[in-house]
Amino acid sequence: MTTQIAEALRAVLSADAVVTETATLETYAHDDAEWAPYGQPAAVVFAASLDDVVVTVRTARSLQVPVVPRGAGSGLSGGANAIAGCIVLSLERMTRITEVNVAERYAVVEAGVINDDLRQHVATYGLWYPPDPASMSISTIGGNVATNAGGLCCVKYGVTRDYVLGLTVVLADGSVARLGRTTAKGVTGYDLAALLVGSEGTLGIIVDVTVKLRPLAGREERAIIGYFSSLTDAGVAVAAVTGAGIVPSALELIDRICIRSVAEWQGWDLPSNANALLLAKVDEPGAAGDVLADRVASLFAESGGFEVERATDRTEIDRLFLARRLAYPSLERLSPVLTEDVVVPRGAVPEMLRRVEQIALDNDVTIANIAHAGDGNLHPLILVPANDEPAKARAKAAFDQIVAACSDLGGTVTGEHGVGLLKLSGMAKELSATVLGMHASIKKALDPDGLLNPGKAFPEVSA
Repeated sequence: MTTQIAEALRAVLSADAVVTETATLETYAHDDAEWAPYGQPAAVVFAASLDDVVVTVRTARSLQVPVVPRGAGSGLSGGANAIAGCIVLSLERMTRITEVNVAERYAVVEAGVINDDLRQHVATYGLWYPPDPASMSISTIGGNVATNAGGLCCVKYGVTRDYVLGLTVVLADGSVARLGRTTAKGVTGYDLAALLVGSEGTLGIIVDVTVKLRPLAGREERAIIGYFSSLTDAGVAVAAVTGAGIVPSALELIDRICIRSVAEWQGWDLPSNANALLLAKVDEPGAAGDVLADRVASLFAESGGFEVERATDRTEIDRLFLARRLAYPSLERLSPVLTEDVVVPRGAVPEMLRRVEQIALDNDVTIANIAHAGDGNLHPLILVPANDEPAKARAKAAFDQIVAACSDLGGTVTGEHGVGLLKLSGMAKELSATVLGMHASIKKALDPDGLLNPGKAFPEVSA
C-alpha cells in the first residue's frame, strides 16, 4: 500500500513534492512532544500551492488514507504526529505574504509563513501582529491557528483566535472553503472561521489566513523584572498585580531551574538566592506608563522581590526577556522534557505553583516552571533522564497529577498547546459527554470518513 500511495501522489504532484526517503519520514513523523506516540508515514508531501493541497487530499480520500497536516513541527502536544501509513502534508513551503492592507489593517498570509517573519514584514507598514508564542522565530502561522497559540503578550492583547478574520481551508473531500471576512465587523452565518481555529487539522487543512493587525505606534514599552527567593512569593506577586487591576502587556515567570539553565548556557551571572524571576511589561505611553511601571515594581518588592530592575530601551527589554524565550530550549539541552500547559484562575497561581512543587517531591522528579503568569497559563516542564524507564513512569504520574490539580482549582487542561494526543484523557474528564458528543458530530459532518488527523484534538466518544 505504501508504494501505491507514493505512486498515486507522484502522478498528480511535482517530482520534488513527494518524499519517501526514510530519514525524512522519521523527521516528519512527529512534533516536539516528548513521548506522544507516532507511526511512520507512507509519504511526506511538501505542498507549494493550494492546488497541491487539494490534489493531495483528493488522492488520500480515493485511497482512504489519513492525512496529517504539519507546519514547523514545533508543537508540544503530538497534534502533528503521524499515523502509520498516513500522508504527512507539510505546508512549510507556502511562505508568501500575499497582501498587506494598511487602510483596513489586515494581511493575507500562507500557512507556512513564520510568525516572526510576518511581524517584521508588517512592521515596515507601521503595523503590528501581536500573537507571539515563545516559538515565534520557528513556528508557522498555520500551526499557530491550528492550535490557537498564545504567547507572551496575550495577557493584554489576546491569542491567535482574536486576530483571525478569515481562512482558506481545504475540506476532507478536497473542496475549498473561504471563510470569514476582511471587514472590521461581520456576523453573516455561523462563525466557521473561529470553529477552525484550534481544530488541530481535524476539520480542514488551513492554506492561508487573513489576520487582523494593529497600529505599531502608540506603545511605549517599559520592562520590570524582579527576583524572588521562592516560587510561591513570585506567585503572590502575580496575584497582587492582577488583583490591583493592572493589565500588563506581559507578565512571565521563570523558576530557579530555568534561570540557572539559561544562565549556564549563556554565561550570565545571577543573584545567589534567585529561586524565581518575574518579567513584566507595560506599554501605556507617557506619564501613565511610568506610573504603572512604578506600581508593578512596588508590588514586586512588597511581595518579596529583590533586585527589581526597570528598562525602557528596546535592546535592554529584549535582553531581559531573552531568558524567558530561551528557557525551554535550554532545558532541552539537558534531557527530554515532558511539557505541561495548564491554566488556572489568576488568583490560584500561587496555590498551583505550590502544588506543582509538592507533586515533584512526591514523585521524585525534577519539574521546572515557566508561565504566562498574567493569565494563569502555567507550563510545568518535567525533566527525565534519557532511557530511564522508572523515571519516565514517575514523570507520567506527575503529569497526570498536575492536570488533576489544575482541574481541582477550576482550571482547564490546555491553554495554547492544543489537546493533540497528550491531553486527550484530561479533556475527557473536563468536558461532559454531551459536549464531547458535539465535537464528534461536527467532526463527522465535515470529515465523514475520519481521514483528517484522526485521533487528535478530542477523545473518542462511546456509542
